[in-house]
Amino acid sequence: VQLQASGGGLVQAGGSLSVSCLVSGRTFTFSRYPMGWFRQAPGKEREFVAAVVWPGGATMYADSVKDRFTISRDNAKNTEYLQMNSLKPEDTAIYYCAGAGAGGLRTTVRQYDYWGQGTLVTVSS
Repeated sequence: VQLQASGGGLVQAGGSLSVSCLVSGRTFTFSRYPMGWFRQAPGKEREFVAAVVWPGGATMYADSVKDRFTISRDNAKNTEYLQMNSLKPEDTAIYYCAGAGAGGLRTTVRQYDYWGQGTLVTVSS
């Protein structure tokens, strides 16, 4: 299973950015499993950002990004997305997509089985 994240970049505070994650691999049926986004800022631990499950499309967000970020998935394209609005300098981090082999909404690093390589998001003040 491979996860390929893309779309990071530099944006000014208050701006928007979208990152995406393409999942491939015969053993992973994308439409069946939970997906999530995490981030890791310099000198900090990796932290949960958002998660989405299917069927149903239920989502969960970290308090720090609630009402600003939106997670979504396109099962036909094996891709998940993270739309980030009203970005703040403290959102600066490497953003990682993650997939779990089973289960519902998952919010911890240990609960995910597959990880992308990360994409850097930098928010300038």
